[in-house]
Amino acid sequence: MSDAAQPAAAEVRAAAEALKAAIDRHLAAVEERSGDNDPQVTDAFEALAAAAEAYDEVLYDVHDEVTPFEIPGSDQLPAYAGPDEPRGLSVLIRRDYAVVDTHRLLAQAQRIAELDPDAAESDSADAAGVVGSNLTAAVGVLFGEYEPDEIAARHLEFGLAEGDSTVWVVAEEEPSDPGEWLSAPFDQADPEQVICRFDVSAAFDEELELDEEDLDEEDEDEDEMDLLDGDDDELETIDR
Repeated sequence: MSDAAQPAAAEVRAAAEALKAAIDRHLAAVEERSGDNDPQVTDAFEALAAAAEAYDEVLYDVHDEVTPFEIPGSDQLPAYAGPDEPRGLSVLIRRDYAVVDTHRLLAQAQRIAELDPDAAESDSADAAGVVGSNLTAAVGVLFGEYEPDEIAARHLEFGLAEGDSTVWVVAEEEPSDPGEWLSAPFDQADPEQVICRFDVSAAFDEELELDEEDLDEEDEDEDEMDLLDGDDDELETIDR
């Protein structure tokens, strides 16, 4: 090993030793935990994640190798710190859509507006021009008419394509009073109060497709080896 490579190799070794120490600390904290939300365990977990990430990075930089560790990123929720028996629940939902057919969206919104009896009976309102080419007005009409779940189920009819979505179920000590949070409905989304979370993303499908492609390539390699290893006079036909 050259003198130039030694400092880098030493850095990897130091990161590995730090990771081992973090593992020992985490195990000791788990063995001595005082409850479900022991802060010592939380601190040891975070230190272990940081040490594993540091080791993974320096290992890749120096040796072009990776670890099998999946380090929780900043987008992951922290450990639950809410009440064991919540008296209330808040369901926070985000759904993203892409507008892929503007004409369809405008036409559907215009149809809804024309069926509105208030618009039809008004002397000053021209039902044919309620929406026109105003896309934001069309969106307002659409979401004013249908519940979000119905729009999600019929999004193609409205010229929309589904994007990512997430649902957070958040614990509350007590149910909120009527109108209590309407002025700032999303300010109380405390990640530590989230009981469960459900995410939908095309990125997950892409990861699955990549994994399946890897498996297909492995199967093809095995099939080729089977053919090469077989008797020349008795080669089996492999169905694809």
